Amino acid sequence: MSEKYYDDKNKELFTKLKHISTLLPSFCSDFLIGIEMRTCELTRLNYARDILLFFTYLIENCNIFQNCQVSEISASDLDKLKAIDIERYLSYTSFYTHNDKILKNKERGKARKLSAIKSLFKYLYKNSLLSSDVSSMISAPRIHDKPIVRLENNEVNKLLDNVESNSKFNSKRQDAYNLNTQERDLAIISLFLGTGLRVSELVGLDLDDINFLDNSLMVTRKGGNRSIQYFTTEVKEILEEYLPTRSHLLDKAGKHDEKALFISLQNSRISVRAVQNIVKKFAKLASPLKNISPHKLRSTFGTTLYRSTQDIYAVAEILGHRDVNTTKKHYAAMSESIKREASKKIKLRNHDNPNNDPTTLYVPTD
Repeated sequence: MSEKYYDDKNKELFTKLKHISTLLPSFCSDFLIGIEMRTCELTRLNYARDILLFFTYLIENCNIFQNCQVSEISASDLDKLKAIDIERYLSYTSFYTHNDKILKNKERGKARKLSAIKSLFKYLYKNSLLSSDVSSMISAPRIHDKPIVRLENNEVNKLLDNVESNSKFNSKRQDAYNLNTQERDLAIISLFLGTGLRVSELVGLDLDDINFLDNSLMVTRKGGNRSIQYFTTEVKEILEEYLPTRSHLLDKAGKHDEKALFISLQNSRISVRAVQNIVKKFAKLASPLKNISPHKLRSTFGTTLYRSTQDIYAVAEILGHRDVNTTKKHYAAMSESIKREASKKIKLRNHDNPNNDPTTLYVPTD
């Protein structure tokens, strides 16, 4: 990933964080600086947004903060809060209105909002700005595991066939439009399926990050760590077919200094949103009942890799997971096909059972 692209994204997040910090009390700025060494820009931005929402709720719903501005809230004011005040706030976030939009949070959203509050209160208590940490009395919401959504082999084949087809939509106009980006879109989806990259990692790739001599690419992971990933000859051939089209479009537009590997119709680096829409558009044709995103293609790669290697540590390394438990949770679970095959091993009756007990389940040892 281009270091400039990565730096530009961080600068954009920093600018947004700086703006929100001006709306918060001064001790929040100290808090955000205090957690800087162990969090990324995006985490701090989300924390700042969640804290702003929490303080806005307190002013509108808690008598202690009536006739007060968010920036005027003091740590001593927070010292007057009870656990029930925070719990009521979490309940409020189930459905609330913000900027004329109705927003909702389930267990994961509430857990993140509580995490921001807990982190702030812990910091204030540690620095003797609170007499007690009331947030420590609140248990995090129970997080239920989401079903792992991925494409099966036949769906992957159909997805790639759809991208390569010249006529796949009901609209001739849409087919003509997609024909102009066919090689690029096929390269994007193939790279997802062949490497398991995150969407931000793929968007950030520069042409110079690709090495066709050993089928490798240099990718910048979350947090800024850089690592080398490898791809198959099949993916290599698809990329090589795309590159002349890329060069032709940039030459025609007079943009000879564009470094991005994947470009938009405006001949500049493609956006994350555009890539998400590309994947969604073609995946809906291949698997209408599954809501497929770039992350689901990453899950498909991880599952395929685990099935092939049975090496969870290799899968964790290739996917860039810091904690192998994350990998185990998502990719070591039994697939539907494994469960189907396992169920065939169960026999309710076995005449070879020496006790001839029909109530005993028998599992063959083969």
